[in-house]
Amino acid sequence: MNGRHAEDRHEHDRGLSYDLPVLARRRMIRLMAGAGLIPLVGCTQEEKNSASPSSSGTSGESGACAEIPEETAGPFPGDGSNGVNVLKESGVVRRDITRSFGDSAGGTAEGIPLTITLTVVDAASGCGAPKRGAAVYVWHCDRDGAYSLYSEGVTEENYLRGVQETDDAGRVTFTSVFPGCYQGRWPHIHFEVYASLADATATTAITNTSQLAFPKDVCEAVYATDGYEESVRNLSGLSLESDGVFGDGHERQLAAMKGGTGSGGGGDGGGGYTATLTVPV
Repeated sequence: MNGRHAEDRHEHDRGLSYDLPVLARRRMIRLMAGAGLIPLVGCTQEEKNSASPSSSGTSGESGACAEIPEETAGPFPGDGSNGVNVLKESGVVRRDITRSFGDSAGGTAEGIPLTITLTVVDAASGCGAPKRGAAVYVWHCDRDGAYSLYSEGVTEENYLRGVQETDDAGRVTFTSVFPGCYQGRWPHIHFEVYASLADATATTAITNTSQLAFPKDVCEAVYATDGYEESVRNLSGLSLESDGVFGDGHERQLAAMKGGTGSGGGGDGGGGYTATLTVPV
């Protein structure tokens, strides 16, 4: 896996051998539900359409909400399922994931500052009850589209990976940088939810695996800044609707954004951003 050509890396993360089984199952479930063969857990389509993109599919009237869509972890999880296991390393429990830690090369990921806040809630209770004491592991590519531990040039780094325990409100917050856009995938962040921090650091009993998506206007603002030149070209040929992961529905995975130099997350992206998402499990 280490030292693969960049195009090979991008092809795999599009799901040629990893994503397709998960996506096929999701699409089959949706088709069967549309035909009335099985019930969907969570909101009706009408309720989902009336919700805002960051509402996480809360149904309100029914008292239940849909779980976060299950997605592939891709080929670079670093959780022991495909080679290296960063979750067993001392120091992986942290807020600031911009720097490598432990016995790594000690590098720092460069880019526009990004704060990631995920709120884990109980889907069965209508998303009203926070999941206190759960754990969330996040990872994503750097400004150049490379994944630490796997991609050529950064195999000795472990930056942009970290895990935290949720607080009383079910929240975890990470300090990071805005990921680049590489060929074939919409800009995203991977995450896994565990029942507890002990489960996460032992890499057992993953509760949910999903991905966070970024709004197009924010991506364009960030990629107009120095260092993201390659992302401009890659993003131009993509859309959320054509993406291999988000194409079958991204409303409950689209982050709410604040920051930049304009109101509501617009502007030139130079001031940094905060991405928030509610994660029903």
